[in-house]
Amino acid sequence: MAPDALDLTDDQRFSLMKLRRNIADVRQPHHDDHYLLRWLRARDFDADAAEKMLRDSLQWRQRWDADNILSWEPPEVLKKYYPSGISGFDKDGAPVVVVPFAGLDIWGMLHSVSKSDFIRNTIKYIETFSGIARKQAAVHGQVASQVTVVFDMDNFNLRQYAWRPAGEVVIALIQMYEANYPEILKICYIINAPKVFAIAFSVVKNFLKEYTLSKIQIIKNDPVKWKAAILSTIPADQLPAYYGGTLTDPDGDPKCPSKINQGGKIPKSYYYKNSEKLAENENYTSAVIKKGDKLKLPFVVAQDGSFLKWGFRTENHDIKFGIICTNEEGIESEAIPIRKVNSHLSEEMGVITCSAPATYTIIFDNSYSYLRSKKISYSVGVVPPVETKEEALTEE
Repeated sequence: MAPDALDLTDDQRFSLMKLRRNIADVRQPHHDDHYLLRWLRARDFDADAAEKMLRDSLQWRQRWDADNILSWEPPEVLKKYYPSGISGFDKDGAPVVVVPFAGLDIWGMLHSVSKSDFIRNTIKYIETFSGIARKQAAVHGQVASQVTVVFDMDNFNLRQYAWRPAGEVVIALIQMYEANYPEILKICYIINAPKVFAIAFSVVKNFLKEYTLSKIQIIKNDPVKWKAAILSTIPADQLPAYYGGTLTDPDGDPKCPSKINQGGKIPKSYYYKNSEKLAENENYTSAVIKKGDKLKLPFVVAQDGSFLKWGFRTENHDIKFGIICTNEEGIESEAIPIRKVNSHLSEEMGVITCSAPATYTIIFDNSYSYLRSKKISYSVGVVPPVETKEEALTEE
């Protein structure tokens, strides 16, 4: 769509033209002006800042293979117990996502799947919802290009999120969403919010942009109020009867579990029995780090902008972890400071962008332990940088 067809000031129109020109080397078919405006609004129409945000997101998409994630098959436990689903479409044609959040057994989940698979599954859901919104926008216009969300916090248990790995993964997901999916949220109803939810939200909102916060309506445990609010946006025949609509499953279930996965307590039969199971499922390498010893894994990085990815889990005990960068002049610096991590409770994973030429040495440090050797399962690798269209043409 041409800039003139959008309701923009002259300065905003100029920023849009500048961004369109600057990202021509990586622009994809669905990167129309409406798409680019999302990144501009997220950066107050600073074209340079929006370009950096978009390019960083494209690198993130490559690291997680987000463009092909719909073909990824998640582990069975995620299919059965990840609470979310689409019930229908709102009055403008935008998809309606319902999340029975209390159905997320985060403790059981992070003891049954790797943290990376949990995040990957969330990306798959967001990509699915975004794809449906794009198709709806082609039919109903831009009013259908975003997602309407209902978060049901009934029976929310704050204690689960006092566990550090659980809190960390939630914050990581929020940061991932804000950095890579600007303005896909149309409105979010948080219903049945208990008093303790205010404590959790006071932490979470520090990681949300003002735009996102402006789209959130928190309605306490007052069914009359929240049903009226939801039905003002969503037709009754597009909403489960449990939430004030008319939809039910064929067996009469008002929560429509055939459309919306309800989650639930994860059976311990899904829990990791030991680190060998992780190694088997994730193609990890296993090693024993003797008491008082270290395991060092050097990786030579030749291309600037390459990514160093890692994931690991220890059996029964913690470990110290860090990454040292040694440049071509032999000068060392801490890429990731060495610190103790509770990798026996949940998988530790991460990724950094590398400078080149340099050697990045991953260190698993058990030198502080004089009594125990530590068994570890790990997966580490270097991924080449994103190749732009311009670079590809130059190589040809």
